[in-house]
Amino acid sequence: MRSFAANNSHAVIHCPFIKQPAPDGFQTALKRLSRRFQVYAATSPQPLPAPGLLITPEIRQQSELYLPISEIRQLFYRLYQYVLSHPPIFGNTPFHTCPSWADCFVALPVWLQFSANPARLLERLLDDQQLLTRFLFSSFLPGRFNGAGFGRYPGQLSWLQQHLAQKNGSLRILDAACGSGEGTWEVAELLAEQCWQPEQVQLEGWTIEPLEVWAAQTQCLPHDPQREKNYQQRVQPLREQGWGERISFRAVDLLAGQVESAPFDLILCNGLLGGPIIHQPRPLQQVVMQLAALLAEGGVLLVADHFHEGWKKRVPEAVLGALMEKADLQARQAGGGLAAIRN
Repeated sequence: MRSFAANNSHAVIHCPFIKQPAPDGFQTALKRLSRRFQVYAATSPQPLPAPGLLITPEIRQQSELYLPISEIRQLFYRLYQYVLSHPPIFGNTPFHTCPSWADCFVALPVWLQFSANPARLLERLLDDQQLLTRFLFSSFLPGRFNGAGFGRYPGQLSWLQQHLAQKNGSLRILDAACGSGEGTWEVAELLAEQCWQPEQVQLEGWTIEPLEVWAAQTQCLPHDPQREKNYQQRVQPLREQGWGERISFRAVDLLAGQVESAPFDLILCNGLLGGPIIHQPRPLQQVVMQLAALLAEGGVLLVADHFHEGWKKRVPEAVLGALMEKADLQARQAGGGLAAIRN
């Protein structure tokens, strides 16, 4: 947990998944990178990376000539490995696909754009634990993953509202690929509005990224103070009603084998299937089968992907629906996505 109020940007953030870095292990690489940058700054005919700079092919070419992104990428990958207590998912980071350091620099948050020299950035991260923590959360919980967090699937919520109105007794609900947890709390909010009592419901959120688990558990987002404030204010009434005791989060890899769990009456899986994260036939089928096996009889699997406003969708809904049918689920359109029922 944090040791300070959410709006105090000068206090220290304590996340158990982040370790103190060891600067001595980076000194040789830092000196080499600094020398490269000095030559770049002194001789490149193109502008150095700067906030808001439009990266042209010429700027990209000069950046690559003096500061190869492959070397910078490996150095920052080593930082991730040193300071995280779990194996990092490099594909989520800003260094993974950028074609040059110049492209990477302009994609960084503004509070990290204090120097065009990548060695200076790394030095600051090694020296400032709070900045390092913010950098790590920005790397693995970037805005393109979560946006504002709440309100991403209004059509699905509307469908779910009608579905839950026909239910009674008790419910076990899973938010698979829950991210930083806003969608999980949004389901709790809907249940509370329908007069469900916390003791009637068990809500679980699963994600592969441990930093997201911590963010969901604490509603702390060190890299985005305003979103964090909105998040905490939004869920505080639910906490006061006792919903916090009925919601749990944990790190789960849906591709690592069958997950042991009691069956769920409802599973939400948004932003994961059919887009850039899982779209190859074998892993896609594996996750669908996994989720189908976790459904109770009569349970419902809801799947949608507004993650990238649809522009990165790679698997048509008809194909995804066919995979659900193959897993003995009956699939149909529901609230901007699919609903699959286990008979």
